Amino acid sequence: MNTENKTNIYQKLLKIQEEIRSLGKDTKGYNYQYVSGSKVLNNIKPIMNKYGLLLKQEVLDLENIRIDYNQNKEVIKSEILSKLKLKFTWIDVVTGEKDENVFFANGMNGWDKGVGSALTYAERYFLLKYFHISTDEDDLDSLLREEDLNEILKSKDIELLISFGKEWTTEPKSMTPDQSIALKNRIKELRGQSKTK
Repeated sequence: MNTENKTNIYQKLLKIQEEIRSLGKDTKGYNYQYVSGSKVLNNIKPIMNKYGLLLKQEVLDLENIRIDYNQNKEVIKSEILSKLKLKFTWIDVVTGEKDENVFFANGMNGWDKGVGSALTYAERYFLLKYFHISTDEDDLDSLLREEDLNEILKSKDIELLISFGKEWTTEPKSMTPDQSIALKNRIKELRGQSKTK
């Protein structure tokens, strides 16, 4: 863990927001696409670890409501709608600083899964909304745009191409967040150099 004693909790949270700008939808369900919880966590958790931040999740209030509906003309299905009031608390493990946030979520599922569905939904959407992460386009930091690739190829920056290996040109999602950020920064440098020529 990289600790920066002079950096406060809000500066660290801002760094997470700066490092993750967009996450493309990777999961389909119930006739719509969305960003999976595992994708959100896989992108945010390493950065949380890097800056020494924990996210504590507490249930403040819970209401379970039985919902009966017709699955088809002959079958009646019963599920539980769980309504949760939660508190998400960011904790800086170095300074002990905290940032508390109240959040609400619903989840409807089988009798034993309503609360779990609501918790999973809440965690995913709290993180997406807290950091203002866009989900309506491809990953800006893991998918290379064609113009970016062309910029690198035009520069004939062999060192850069070798450092990332050929995988990122065919499977850009295999890049780590650090590789992706470094690559984006290098592209900005190359664009700056081409403008001054």
